[in-house]
Amino acid sequence: MENNRRKFNGSFKAKVALAALKGDQTMAELASEFGVHPTQITKWKRQLLDGLPGIFSQGHREDFRQQQALTDRLYQQIGQLKVELDWLEKKSGLDA
Repeated sequence: MENNRRKFNGSFKAKVALAALKGDQTMAELASEFGVHPTQITKWKRQLLDGLPGIFSQGHREDFRQQQALTDRLYQQIGQLKVELDWLEKKSGLDA
């Protein structure tokens, strides 16, 4: 038997959670509109509310900067290794 579990991307979850946060519609109406169970909508709304303070904190920005610096450094290393590998392949006469 095949498991047909649906997966939702972050933008869809955010849209549904924001609609729930507005309070213009009931959970049942939102569930019908978006095709998601009301319990799932409540869970996404709670995740949104729990994550909001972190967006405005200084630590969040610093974590992002550190992650970006690490990513940049790793891409630089990948580039260097690629150049070295190409040079070694050329010198050895082997075609990979």
